[in-house]
Amino acid sequence: MSNPELLIEQVTSPGILAAKLLLPFGSADDPCGSRGAHDLLASLLSRGCGQHDHVDLADLVEGCGAGLRCDAQEDALVLSLRCTVEDAEQLLPLLAQMVRYPQLKPDQVALERSLTIQALQRQREDPFHCASTGWRQLTYGNGGYGHDPMGIAEELDGLDRKALLPLAERLPKARSVLALAGSVPQHIVDTLQSLEDFRDWPEGGSTDPSGRRSYAEAVGPETIQLEPMDTEQVVLMLGQATLGHGHPDELALRLLQCHLGVGMSSLLFQRMREEHGVAYDVAAHFPALAGPAPFVLMASSVEERSDLALDLLLDIWDELREVPLTESALELARAKYIGQLAQGLQTCSQRAERRVQLKAQGLPEDHDQRCVNALGELTPSNVRDAAKRWLGEPRLSLCGTATALHQLERRWGRRAAA
Repeated sequence: MSNPELLIEQVTSPGILAAKLLLPFGSADDPCGSRGAHDLLASLLSRGCGQHDHVDLADLVEGCGAGLRCDAQEDALVLSLRCTVEDAEQLLPLLAQMVRYPQLKPDQVALERSLTIQALQRQREDPFHCASTGWRQLTYGNGGYGHDPMGIAEELDGLDRKALLPLAERLPKARSVLALAGSVPQHIVDTLQSLEDFRDWPEGGSTDPSGRRSYAEAVGPETIQLEPMDTEQVVLMLGQATLGHGHPDELALRLLQCHLGVGMSSLLFQRMREEHGVAYDVAAHFPALAGPAPFVLMASSVEERSDLALDLLLDIWDELREVPLTESALELARAKYIGQLAQGLQTCSQRAERRVQLKAQGLPEDHDQRCVNALGELTPSNVRDAAKRWLGEPRLSLCGTATALHQLERRWGRRAAA
């Protein structure tokens, strides 16, 4: 099978199989003025395909005790099937039908569009979401990474079946990857490409992203974004766009993320909660994306102590570029990194998704093991040098009351003027 490319991950399991089909079109490819189009399309792929309307499809999948869904990520659409080996031959063709013959019935488009808009409206009440949205817009502007995959409610409101058809028609024409993980009998592998819905799958084009829209565009010189909200807490997000998955410096930044935000021994938890008691929640966010991924420190604090919370965040950020980690801190970060890898590969579904992600991004199948092997070669100076290269121009997004935001904006202004 040349397209989709088939990957097999044999995992000892009690007759369970997970399938992941990755299509290289995510929310970063949303057309201008239609942000959220791919997420809406993803929700519709499982609402009727081939000869099955949404009711028939639900009855077929749920009647087998299986799960079928499609999710829109920044870089891809990922179709997921979880079922028993006995039902695999019956259900696997649905993945191809969802891609090649989606129904996109107008009533289902209207329903899913309404549900998505309602979800976006609820998220506007969440200060963390508002701060995150502001940070995205501040950092990526109108580019592909500048919005949540769910999109923008005002732009979703105008999307209909006609607007989604061009996006749906190109899905089977791209280079796609299908991974099966779990108890995968050889007869399923042998017969998969002869299944009617996979036979004569269109030859995929290159997944080279040169033709996609920019990840960041129309980004202004501003370095702070304020999101006023009548709330009892202040959410702070400090960070910047960095690098793509597989970049030579990624491992160093990944260790910094573990050092900063993984577990109660992390620097953010110890410094901001244990020592100073200024934060409800803390985290370090660094997703694996094809393009310039965000490296962001997050914290929420009461208004009265938000100025100290910001000072601590800024101190921690500056330390990353100025002070090398101790050998003991680096060794702990290495252990946390290995633990995070293990946690991300516990289930058949996780293993299958990791396989298609690596293949789609042009990384070797043993990429994770290569990273583990390279951990011992990274010194504290190496990690600090990577931080100097990538963490020198942070941007700040704040959500809280207007009074708190005004005070924090002045603090940020003094830093910028220094």
